[in-house]
Amino acid sequence: MFAKFKAAFIGDKAFYNRVLLLAVPMIIQNAITSFVSFLDNIMVGQIGTEQMSGVAIVNQLMFVFNIAIFGGVSGAGIFGTQFFGRGDYEGQKYAFRFKIYAVSVISIIALILFGFFDKQLISLYLSDSSSVGDIDLALKYGQDYLFIMLGTIIPFAICQSYVNTIRETGQTFVPMVASAVAVVVNLILDLVLIFGFVGIPAMGVKGAAIATLAARVLECIIVIVWTHMHKEKNPYIKGAFRGLRIPKGICLNILKKGTPLILNEFLWAAGMAVIVQCYAVRGLEVVAAQNISSTITNLFNIVYINLGASISVIVGQSLGAGMLSEAKDQARKMIFFSVACCCVFAGIMASVGGLFPSIYNTEESIRELAQIFILISSIVMPLCAFSHCAYFTLRSGGKTIITFLFDSVYTWIVLIPFAYILSNYTSLSIAAVFFLVQFMEVIKVIIGAFMLKSGVWLQNIVVEDL
Repeated sequence: MFAKFKAAFIGDKAFYNRVLLLAVPMIIQNAITSFVSFLDNIMVGQIGTEQMSGVAIVNQLMFVFNIAIFGGVSGAGIFGTQFFGRGDYEGQKYAFRFKIYAVSVISIIALILFGFFDKQLISLYLSDSSSVGDIDLALKYGQDYLFIMLGTIIPFAICQSYVNTIRETGQTFVPMVASAVAVVVNLILDLVLIFGFVGIPAMGVKGAAIATLAARVLECIIVIVWTHMHKEKNPYIKGAFRGLRIPKGICLNILKKGTPLILNEFLWAAGMAVIVQCYAVRGLEVVAAQNISSTITNLFNIVYINLGASISVIVGQSLGAGMLSEAKDQARKMIFFSVACCCVFAGIMASVGGLFPSIYNTEESIRELAQIFILISSIVMPLCAFSHCAYFTLRSGGKTIITFLFDSVYTWIVLIPFAYILSNYTSLSIAAVFFLVQFMEVIKVIIGAFMLKSGVWLQNIVVEDL
């Protein structure tokens, strides 16, 4: 019995070496980023609830942009991974060009929205239903922070186009190093600019934004310079900017497969922002507590998030090489490994996560609410790990319409109305509302398990469609 289970769900040493070689640098990179974001959040939290809330709201808006960029590069990335899997570097070059076009369009839209509608967007998250904090001050701090953060949009977008393509080749070390250097610079500048140092005045939230801007620019420069100086490792970059052309067949197929993915990422991120806004109608206290909770949760989520992302590379390369049976076996074992790891980290988070809110310089009621949110998030984490892996497995085979239905349609048709009704039309506590909304993830787990078992995602799109 165990032998059968082991053969189905547990890989050999070589399998885990390959998975960890790909995933560990990504995990380290995101761990460093998340930890510095955590420290950054704490530092802003030391200067007041309004400052922390204003920055949290803007970061929620920037999260939508970041995920939209991720969707923009991932649509072409499905093809880039499979092109690389079969050794077609010319095809990978065209996929890279498509990413540059996609992130350029997304960035222009973001600059217009955030630049001209900053007050309206931030105000969506501010409600005077709480006795904690001053919403006018929170709005002011949010606008100050967002104005400087607009400068991060272009370097972040370009950097992700390069990083996504580098990872398609299985190289995750360089993006990790670039991110590590950037976050160290971010942390140092945070300490200097937020609180002031040797003649430099304390700049508060503006200082935090300037530190982030400097880090984004530095990371972008490192990645671009390395890529162009190591063309033997990145053959797709040769001649990538000598022309603007993308063959019609490749462009149409990327649009066909990629557009649902781009829309999905944007709509999912926007959906998460809307759900946070649903919580926010209960007052500034909830905004602050949810900010603390999400910062801690993101720190613990990095393992399953990056193991899920690794599926798209490993399984995508196998699909591109025509090894469908091997791809199915890899996906099953990686999903099991990801969920098992997540259970361990969920236990750690449940045990120690509640200690972190006490670090923040804010009201006791906010700390207590954040502790409850963290506990609920830790319990639901294994469910999120499975649905996340299911999403990336389906996506690796180009089933972007299915992932669109599975992710963003579910979010907007089921999750958002549920959160809106509970927040606005019931007398349930915000903790109960948060609990019920989070555990709706079980629906995605059931749907994801069915789709994986069906094997509908097992296809080589660069042979079948190009």
